[in-house]
Amino acid sequence: MAAHIKPLILHAHATGPNPIKIAIALESLGIPFTVKCWDFSDDPNTGVKGATFLKVNENGRVPALEDPNTGVVSWESGACMNYVRRVYDTGNKIGPSGGSGQDLVDFEKWEYFLLTTLGPMTGQVNWFRHYHARENEDALQRYTAQTYRCYDVLEKQLQKSGGMSILPSRVTAVDYHFEPWVRQHSFAGLSLDNYPMIHKWLGLMHAREEVQEAYCKVEAAAGK
Repeated sequence: MAAHIKPLILHAHATGPNPIKIAIALESLGIPFTVKCWDFSDDPNTGVKGATFLKVNENGRVPALEDPNTGVVSWESGACMNYVRRVYDTGNKIGPSGGSGQDLVDFEKWEYFLLTTLGPMTGQVNWFRHYHARENEDALQRYTAQTYRCYDVLEKQLQKSGGMSILPSRVTAVDYHFEPWVRQHSFAGLSLDNYPMIHKWLGLMHAREEVQEAYCKVEAAAGK
């Protein structure tokens, strides 16, 4: 199928975790894509807040995904991921492993847990540790504690599969959602010492071909 597909365009930047998850999904499904990297400025030609990119995503954030095969433009990583699954995962390689209502809800609840909780909490840790203009130890400690609380939840879930995948059946798009965010634990100043299942799972994800290829492609586009 991929031979007849025009490459999708994945809009990304060099350091953010959210575009990576979409790249991993596309690699897993064998869907051709190119990566266009943007910076955080309002430069009209290169920045996510500039006029050119705002025509793609009026929210001025990455990822955004353009599909020349359908004319569809999506943004927000959850919407991009679900678009890719609906249109291109015809064999249900990365979606819910079963067809029951519980299988669907289990997939969605872990997806949304990352999108609404673990990801944003980690992002706040990164902000207050690295980017906030003035030191704010109270905020840093609050978001650090909240991220560790999320790790507690994830650790217990991973025990069900022995650290092999977040949903006990197999690796799915849920794992792709989590991998780039959990990978940032060292940058965020967080430790996995108390989380052996997360540590095992992350190592297994690092070794997967689709994960390695996705990082290589985004880093190459960013000139890293």
